[in-house]
Amino acid sequence: MWTIIIAITSLLFIATVTWLSYYLGRTKTDNPMAAGVVGFLVSFVPPVALIYLVILSLKEEVGTV
Repeated sequence: MWTIIIAITSLLFIATVTWLSYYLGRTKTDNPMAAGVVGFLVSFVPPVALIYLVILSLKEEVGTV
């Protein structure tokens, strides 16, 4: 029972970090796909994932030309 709860929570965390990374990457970086992939990779280590999201959210927006 606990294994299922932990697995579902982990999958939700991974999906949320990946989506937030891509969403923030659309306006904060030139390549949102790379931001999403990096977000997916760091989501397996939760403290690093949260630090990545904070850094990405504090980054200035990329201007469109």
